[in-house]
Amino acid sequence: MAESEQERITELREEVDELKQTVASHAVVDRAIGMMVAVGRVTPEQGWEVLKDISQHTNIKLRNVAELILIWGSKGDLPPEISAELERAPDRFGPTQVPGAPS
Repeated sequence: MAESEQERITELREEVDELKQTVASHAVVDRAIGMMVAVGRVTPEQGWEVLKDISQHTNIKLRNVAELILIWGSKGDLPPEISAELERAPDRFGPTQVPGAPS
């Protein structure tokens, strides 16, 4: 196999690995958005904004914030800086009115 072909195979493998990581990261973020929707009574769009907001205010990567939110959902553990922002953020982006609930 020519060296250029081997280089191309290596590049493609690296690209596939990056895509796998992106898909896994997206799934984690989507699940955390789902938790924001359920717990914070916000829309999915607002849930995304809440996660971004927490990430920006704590200087923690969004994927890591999402992972911490998921751990919190299953174990109840949440770092204090995330907890503080999590309490403040939904008020900035919601909550929305629950369908069928009295105004």
